[in-house]
Amino acid sequence: MKVGIARDERFLEHKTGHFHPEHPKRLDAIYRMLDQHFKEQLISIPTEPATVEQIERIHSPAYIKRILKTAEQRITSLAPDTPISADSYFAAWLAAGACIQGIDHLMAKASDAFFAFVRPPGHHALPDKAAGFCIFNNIAIAAQYAIDRYSLGRILVIDWDIHHGNGIHDIFYDNPKVLYMSTHDLMMYPYTGEFDQTGSGKGNGYTVNIPILREFTDDDMIYLYQEILRPLISGYRPQLIMVAAGFDAHADDPIGRSNRPIPLNGSDLWRGDTLAETFKIFAGKSTPVLLPGRRLSSACPGRIH
Repeated sequence: MKVGIARDERFLEHKTGHFHPEHPKRLDAIYRMLDQHFKEQLISIPTEPATVEQIERIHSPAYIKRILKTAEQRITSLAPDTPISADSYFAAWLAAGACIQGIDHLMAKASDAFFAFVRPPGHHALPDKAAGFCIFNNIAIAAQYAIDRYSLGRILVIDWDIHHGNGIHDIFYDNPKVLYMSTHDLMMYPYTGEFDQTGSGKGNGYTVNIPILREFTDDDMIYLYQEILRPLISGYRPQLIMVAAGFDAHADDPIGRSNRPIPLNGSDLWRGDTLAETFKIFAGKSTPVLLPGRRLSSACPGRIH
């Protein structure tokens, strides 16, 4: 399998403060792991920022202008939990662009799967509001680009971050071209994503919220994904699969606080007959996008398979 990646040292210029859980060292540790174990196995592409027009397909012009003006300040906050620095605006622009480039790479069949190792993260970002460490909604921007550029009509977004991706959820809530599936802890920020929220209008039935218990184990999660995701893919037959690949379901994560020693996005989920095989069966193009994992040991475990 050919795997493409986007990585860029400029993502590390997004400074959030020494004690903020979403800090540059998280991504730097992953880059070092890639160089040590996978340097010759991955196709790395240069990253380019998204265009204003591409970002405006999701975010309001007034909000985009607000983000641009942050370049004039050494450090400021877009939300109580979202501090940024003077270079954060460009890192956010670059993160959205990297995800768009991933779409192009997949559609050109230059790779079978693509992973964008980016920051800042995106799945909490709303059209006119930053939240939950997120500035631009990277997956939403890339999904809308795939719809506009390649006329895709069936995009599956899987969000296994322990926190509900309320931004992606709300943006595509009435849109049948994007099926959003999320497993999350309702007792954690942003406290949204009830089971009975299934979409509205033409998008009714295209949102799948699955609140989970903190006591769930790896086996519980694998069983849940096998029993729900397999028939979902079979029925929807997505033309593109995107994964909001948050690492904060790890037991050692200081914010996630789940009981899973190997998070949902760990290797056990992708073994043999689980998700990897499911994706191959239906020939889905997969674009995982990195979302916040607040502990280095969970984002970059010692065991490499």
